[in-house]
Amino acid sequence: MAAIPDRIVNGLSVDVEDWFQVGAFEGVIDREAWDALPDRVERNLDEILALFAACEVKATFFTLGWVAQRHGPLMRRIVAAGHELASHGWDHARVFTLGREAFAADVERARKVLEDAAGVAITGYRAPSFSIDQRTPWAYDVLAEQGYAYSSSVAPIVHDHYGWREAPRFAFRPLDGSDLVEIPVTTAEFAGRRLAAGGGGFFRVLPYAFSRWAIRQVNGTDRRPAVFYFHPWEIDPAQPRVPGAPLRSRLRHYTNLSAMAGKLEQLICEFEWGRMDELARREARQALDLAA
Repeated sequence: MAAIPDRIVNGLSVDVEDWFQVGAFEGVIDREAWDALPDRVERNLDEILALFAACEVKATFFTLGWVAQRHGPLMRRIVAAGHELASHGWDHARVFTLGREAFAADVERARKVLEDAAGVAITGYRAPSFSIDQRTPWAYDVLAEQGYAYSSSVAPIVHDHYGWREAPRFAFRPLDGSDLVEIPVTTAEFAGRRLAAGGGGFFRVLPYAFSRWAIRQVNGTDRRPAVFYFHPWEIDPAQPRVPGAPLRSRLRHYTNLSAMAGKLEQLICEFEWGRMDELARREARQALDLAA
């Protein structure tokens, strides 16, 4: 059996969607209105690319096909900087709202646009709002059929928006006879409870010390890599407000936007980070070693 390395390289990822495409606002902003709304994704991604360059880290950008279709040069800048471009589906429709055929069409459409925009093969996928769960086992069949190498689409927690509590906390193979690897977003454990600790709103709202504790637990006690994600709009306190959204959604979306960039820089400097495709290859090798 191969030894587990002392140096843990965690997975750093950005879910590329604009402020009006988030699940929190899907009930109040119609998709047909998207083209008429202020586009802020490029200016936010430019800031993120500058931060990553300054910190000398590489990451994976899980990008909506809708965004890639409108920002081809930006997709090429991401790739030219040494980052991975991966799929976030076409327009942020959650997997459990689609049937198998609609999901297959969604991921195929997004992949073609991403590959055409950036000139690279797309091998990774993340479901919008981590929406692969116990209701959608067929989603892995579709991803495998279309040649994806890995998915990072599961949140192994209970949450009002998403979650698959029974899923493994760490990388697993969801299909027999397939090399496809699923890499769930990070959770930590405390007093018998499983806690969301992989980024997004939890990172913005909770004290930085919580994220440090959680990643140290995963890297130290569990000896596994953490998976962290955030969105471009989370570093953008000047984004438009959506007054018609439910109060809970507005609180989740707008809390601590002004503090996010500073917390991100602290996190990136404190831990080791890399691309998700590289993490997937390491996790796949470790799975084979453990099975040997």
